[in-house]
Amino acid sequence: MPYLYQDSKPRPAAHPGGARATHSSGKGYEQLKQECLRRGVLFEDADFPACNSSLFFSENPPIPFVWKRPGDIVKDPKFILGGATRTDICQGDLGDCWLLAAIASLTLNEKTLARVVPLDQNFGPDYAGIFHFQFWQHNEWLDVVIDDRLPTFRGRLVFLHSAELNEFWSALLEKAYAKLNGSYESLKGGSTIEAMEDFTGGIGEMYDVKAAPDNFYEILEKALKRCSMVGCSIDTSSAAESEARTPFGLVKGHAYSVTGIEEVSYRGRQVQLIRIRNPWGQVEWNGPWSDNSAEWRSVSPSEQRRLSQAARDDGEFWMKFEDFKVHFDKVEICNLTPDALEDSTAHKWEVTIHQGSWVRGATAGGCRNFLETFWTNPQIKLHLTEKDDGQDDCTFIAALMQKGRRKLRKLGAEMLTIGYSIYESPGRDGHLDKDFFRYHPSKARSKTYINLREVSHRFKLPPGDYILIPTTFEPHQEADFCLRIFSEKKAITEDLDENVAIDLPEPLHPTPSPQETEEEKQFRALFEQISGKDMEISAEELEYVLNAVLKKTKNIKFKNLSLISCRNIISLMDTSGNGKLEFSEFKVFWEKLKKWISIFLQFDFDKSGCMSSYELRGALKAAGYQLNNYLLQLIVLRYSDEQFQIEFDDFLNCLIRLENASRVFQALSAKNKEFINLNIGE
Repeated sequence: MPYLYQDSKPRPAAHPGGARATHSSGKGYEQLKQECLRRGVLFEDADFPACNSSLFFSENPPIPFVWKRPGDIVKDPKFILGGATRTDICQGDLGDCWLLAAIASLTLNEKTLARVVPLDQNFGPDYAGIFHFQFWQHNEWLDVVIDDRLPTFRGRLVFLHSAELNEFWSALLEKAYAKLNGSYESLKGGSTIEAMEDFTGGIGEMYDVKAAPDNFYEILEKALKRCSMVGCSIDTSSAAESEARTPFGLVKGHAYSVTGIEEVSYRGRQVQLIRIRNPWGQVEWNGPWSDNSAEWRSVSPSEQRRLSQAARDDGEFWMKFEDFKVHFDKVEICNLTPDALEDSTAHKWEVTIHQGSWVRGATAGGCRNFLETFWTNPQIKLHLTEKDDGQDDCTFIAALMQKGRRKLRKLGAEMLTIGYSIYESPGRDGHLDKDFFRYHPSKARSKTYINLREVSHRFKLPPGDYILIPTTFEPHQEADFCLRIFSEKKAITEDLDENVAIDLPEPLHPTPSPQETEEEKQFRALFEQISGKDMEISAEELEYVLNAVLKKTKNIKFKNLSLISCRNIISLMDTSGNGKLEFSEFKVFWEKLKKWISIFLQFDFDKSGCMSSYELRGALKAAGYQLNNYLLQLIVLRYSDEQFQIEFDDFLNCLIRLENASRVFQALSAKNKEFINLNIGE
């Protein structure tokens, strides 16, 4: 499973105005449309063809689907008919109620809707069978182009459709979102907040209704007034309860959207009501304040009109807020800005984003339960310098999102269990080691580790420097991630693993000792035996010498040193330029080799003769190399085995290549410096 290099430098939040075209041709919507109009053909999207692979990846279609354009389904198709409303969303035969609940919430905000669903599209004279929609993905707005061929059975749409049979914006939006995620099947099962964030680039917060704050009604009221998107659901205790109906007409494990919250005058007192929509477009609450309940008879017609109350089986219903708290378990809110719903003051939030990866054997260390590898996770430093206005603390939201897991389902990927911990910085630069985490508790952390796409939480901490560690729960699990930090005042963030530095000792120039040690005598004798009369060792002779010596070295596992590796050693140590090593040059290398063996043994913590790849960062630092996560991940992929172990010959090869590369780099730097000095002198 590929995980590409992620530039971890902090960057500002993305804006929808610059949505990036995603079609494989490199062309945007307008260019593709004009080409079709010029050629007199209807667009056919080769990136998401009208075939079974766009529908399902794990099974064949259960029924014979026929792909049809809207004009082949009805006589007078419309993109939007009478405005895009929540009644345009009726679920089909796909388990994507979470997406539909988000679309229903999307229709409540015209500005947000127009950004996701460009409204200047139609089936008029310039119709070319092509449509486009815009989605937010990991701090980037994408423009997704589709053709309008939709899956049907017996002449009717199979999946999402409008209550108006000749209205198609919602079905086309679902298709674009399916393309974004790889297939229609990829949309089965999910969290409403996931789609809400993809429609807005906003920040999600979750509430446990049974443990909600006392002012929960005011929180929801404020959320809807600020055009936040709100969803709710009822927990299930087992898979068998999924979509089971309660005696009150509610569906367990099903995603609903909250579309309104109001107080109504009822028999001389004010009653708090909440309006819920079932994306099925039917199956409603049948308790107090349901469509045909007796309570409405005591409400004036004007009040009923104000609340748009009508007894229709359209999936939307009112219920008493107290009953809502009894029957529902979870509420998901996606704020278009991260302003605290408990606070009456709007704020201008600062946002920074970090992109990164967890890579097996290098940076996939798991949570704090796995101390031996936890410290190897990416580390991000957070500088909180300014207190909130009138407060002693600094407020920020940390939102950790795993990337692309839904699209990778066809490869067997599932959502990983993720979370993060926050530590007070010890005041030194560089990647924190294992001992720091052994002796220092976290200052704050995500509420839980959970297998959702994003985990977010709001914190208040005193000004200072902190280290945030994003992790999977289990070690060795790979994924790309996006970390967003929202702060009320400007917060400075930096990746502790970004810098690359080389700190090597000066090359050794050994002076002849008055008396050789026994080891040196044996080594000189071996050298003379191999080198022959010229007293110089070629690459082939060096290969023999090193393999003979290292295979006898205790406490290290060693396979074989190749001829290419020995040529690299000669390239590193040959000061005369004759392509061979004299005894003095070889002696310098031997001193290096002894140091490297010592480092290897120092970081072989379990004394197995191999070093864990997770210890490679520390071992390389001890040898004089500080690498960023990207370089470290490449080295681990090259030199470690399937069990994340590195034998000494691989460690030696790694160090030889690094030292050769550093010498080249230093030589180039010196030449550049000389060139600059010459130019300055002129």
